[in-house]
Parts: sequence; structure tokens; C-alpha cells
Amino acid sequence: MGARTKARKRAIDLLYGADLREISLNAAIALEADRAKSEPDRWNSWVYARTIVEGIGEHGDEIDELIETYAQGWTINRMPVTDRAIVRIGIWELLFNDEIPDSVAISEAVEAAKSLSTADSAGFVNGLLGRIAQTRA
Repeated sequence: MGARTKARKRAIDLLYGADLREISLNAAIALEADRAKSEPDRWNSWVYARTIVEGIGEHGDEIDELIETYAQGWTINRMPVTDRAIVRIGIWELLFNDEIPDSVAISEAVEAAKSLSTADSAGFVNGLLGRIAQTRA
């Protein structure tokens, strides 16, 4: 598993945990930063994971508005927490990280959905991120 893939997984875990515990992203980042400091082998993936989560925090309203607009038949609160985290990361990479090609952002999100969520999630994530990617074209 590549470093960025590991970082995305950590970002999913962080977003998921913050969502379930109903804590702010800043509080979740602080907790994870302390953990990363005490576990040096986690540090490499922490840097990009933190960038993702901070970016989602900075652009969260815009990201969530896009989810509400393009998630056909789903409200953001009705989505499984894991899917919500995966889609937020995918949208952030599509719109706010020029280093990641759109195809990679979508592919990584779909793979995360396949391994971490429901049987239908990969198709949902692919369709949603594909529609959002097309708005930039």
C-alpha cells in the first residue's frame, strides 16, 4: 500500500471518528497528531492525512454542498459515515489538490469504498465523484 493510500485511510479513520464522537476536526487532528508523535512509523502517512483533513475543514461547507447537490437521492445525513468520509476526501482531492489527477482521486475513493463500506458504496462513490469531476471540465 502506497504512502498516500495509507494517508487516505488514516484520514478516513479520523473523519469517521470525529463524526461518530461528534467532535471538531481540530480536536480530532490534535488527538491524532499526539498519537503520530508517539508512534514514529505512523508519521509518514500522517503528514498527508493531516493535509487532507485540514483541507476538508477549510472547505467543508463547499464540499458538503456539492455532496447534497450531486448525491442523487441521498442527503448527507442519510449516508453511511464511512461513505461520507470517503466522498469528502475524494472531493477535496478533486477540487483542492492539484497534485492528484482526477482519475487517481476517484479510483482511490472507489477502492476505499470497496474495502471499507457496503456492496453498493463503490458505485455510489464513483458516480458522485464522476459527476463532480465533470463540473470542472
